Amino acid sequence: SGERDPPLFCVGKFRCGSSSKCIRPSAQCDGEVDCDNGEDELGCVRLSGRSSVLQVQRGGAWTTVCSEGWNNWLGISACKQLGYSRLALSHKTQCSSGKVTTLKCLECGSRPQYNTRIVGGNISKPGQFPWQVSLHFSSEHLCGGSIITSRWVLTAAHCVFADPSMWVVHVGLTEQPVHGAQSLAVEQIIYHTRYRPKGLDYDIALMKLAMSLAFNGFVQPICLPNYGEEFEEGTMCWISGWGATEDEGETSVVLRSAVVPLLSTKTCNQPEVYQGLISSWMICAGYLEGGTDSCQGDSGGPLACEDSTVWKLVGATSWGIGCAMRNKPGVYTRITRSLSWIRQQMEVSTCFRTSHFRTGVSNSI
Repeated sequence: SGERDPPLFCVGKFRCGSSSKCIRPSAQCDGEVDCDNGEDELGCVRLSGRSSVLQVQRGGAWTTVCSEGWNNWLGISACKQLGYSRLALSHKTQCSSGKVTTLKCLECGSRPQYNTRIVGGNISKPGQFPWQVSLHFSSEHLCGGSIITSRWVLTAAHCVFADPSMWVVHVGLTEQPVHGAQSLAVEQIIYHTRYRPKGLDYDIALMKLAMSLAFNGFVQPICLPNYGEEFEEGTMCWISGWGATEDEGETSVVLRSAVVPLLSTKTCNQPEVYQGLISSWMICAGYLEGGTDSCQGDSGGPLACEDSTVWKLVGATSWGIGCAMRNKPGVYTRITRSLSWIRQQMEVSTCFRTSHFRTGVSNSI
């Protein structure tokens, strides 16, 4: 049977995911690769709260960056570790030991051209949801998705079986079939390794585009939430897609959208609703009385909430029983829960391993 590591082998240590190797906590995020696949140097940077305060990890603990010698090179370096190619804005405000650094790596969540799988929804205007994409498999609309950077689209894992070459991402459109929209090939599909086709959890995937998107008034990325952001029950958010307008119906020719309230997990797990099926990876939205919901063909598309003029991606359409039925609201993959996974995939793909910026930041609290 061979020898096995005792169960407590890694207690108090960092376990390298690709092997059973354990390293001391202080070796995590120290700028030197100790794990074979470099996992100990991933996920070492995060943006926290509504104001995007920069935090770095050292030895398993998070500290806020209060750097006196902060410069844009460090900002670019931090953004690369978050999976972005550039820095949009770096800002410093007073804090106890100097200045806290807030970062913006991407201009996102705006609708420059805009001066309801949707049941009971209305027809969307061009530019109303510029982050919405249509995923075509063998030339047919199959699922929705959301633009999160110029190279990345976020969707549901249950959508994206098969070879990347079979998929085309269409952006900047409101009507199907596609007329004059940008269409892009897919270079890579990454879905959560814990997702199982018969399961409902971890229903998230990323598509890396073969070329960068050209942003304009009708094509814009939506912001990801930051670490620690919460979206309260009752918050009104938008769902959008080309899905069926009734259960078992045909997909819609026009992009439809609707406003739905967020529901708490407690409400959604009630015996008459989803009976405890809602996990920490899920968020529910909709009306318990029914009438407005996402439906087949909307999967992977956005649940978008406006937070003081900036639009944030709160969910990705995942599943539900029927469409718009009483006590059966829509269930969405919870993006705040998926953040570290999303960031890690983007960071690995940017192949940014060396000269991590934290080695240049000494003054942190």
